[in-house]
Amino acid sequence: MSVGPDWQELAHQVSELCLRVPAASLPAAFADELTRLAPTLAFREMLVRGGWYRLGGVVDVSGARVTDDLEGWAQAELAAHDDDMGALCDAFAERGFSATRLTGRSHYFAAATGAGAADFVQIEIEELQEVLCHPLFEHHALPAGIEELIDPRAADNTAGQPLGPPFLVLRRLTPMADFIARMRAQKPEPQHIHRFIAAWEESSAASAVQFSRHWVMTVREHLDRYRQAVLHAAPVAVVHDAVPKFAAAFGMQGLALRDALARYDKAVGYPMAWFFHMLTTKNAPHALAAAVIDDVQAGFHYLPDRDAAVVKNWLYRPYGF
Repeated sequence: MSVGPDWQELAHQVSELCLRVPAASLPAAFADELTRLAPTLAFREMLVRGGWYRLGGVVDVSGARVTDDLEGWAQAELAAHDDDMGALCDAFAERGFSATRLTGRSHYFAAATGAGAADFVQIEIEELQEVLCHPLFEHHALPAGIEELIDPRAADNTAGQPLGPPFLVLRRLTPMADFIARMRAQKPEPQHIHRFIAAWEESSAASAVQFSRHWVMTVREHLDRYRQAVLHAAPVAVVHDAVPKFAAAFGMQGLALRDALARYDKAVGYPMAWFFHMLTTKNAPHALAAAVIDDVQAGFHYLPDRDAAVVKNWLYRPYGF
């Protein structure tokens, strides 16, 4: 009996890999390194999402670092000044302190671990760069609170002066089947992601393509007020070329609707793409499901029975992401 990868050990190795390879190695060389660490898995970069940032630290006018934790530092200093924002601003007004932020891009790598839709491991790598952000304690009006001080809405969101080269950090390594199973244990009723995966496996898509070649999962885990883990997962379609919005006029039916469905599926690369994109993107309208089933009931059998059943099940209990 073969033994599967040690995910904890692999996560440790990927963390070390991020420390020793340059960000410029993304994606091809990095994927090769991942496969070298886990030879039984064929990793490939699936998706890149950017345009986000995190709070960074504080530097002085010469660029010397004051702290790596802007929020924690600001909270501690405000407490030290008896929660008086005016006193805090007066104390640091002449110091020339500036906030920094970490601008980021998320790189999603995946490798199949089995034949099921959820049988894949996903690695999320963050490409980060610390940049100079807004000056602190130089506002004409007092900040209303910590949030306005450390992350003001009026701050310039364009990339500031880099304070170092981009670097890589492992955000998370997720054996997806295990994660989805843990989600199922949280609630007696299947959650949206369970229904989505079940619909995929019951449809023609499952026999045509591998799920992890066309989707990534955005996953989150936090603790509730009882300190119990709460898990969330949502599918994100991986579209390598721009897929046009569904080209169908309102009220389209019959052969015209069949042809429109076929064109959309061909553009995406697998059958029933219109249905799964209907649940996750704005490319295909929800009204399609009712139109398709109206055609089925009128005798137009352009959908296999298994696919028609999937669409009907959704119409009985709609959901979306």
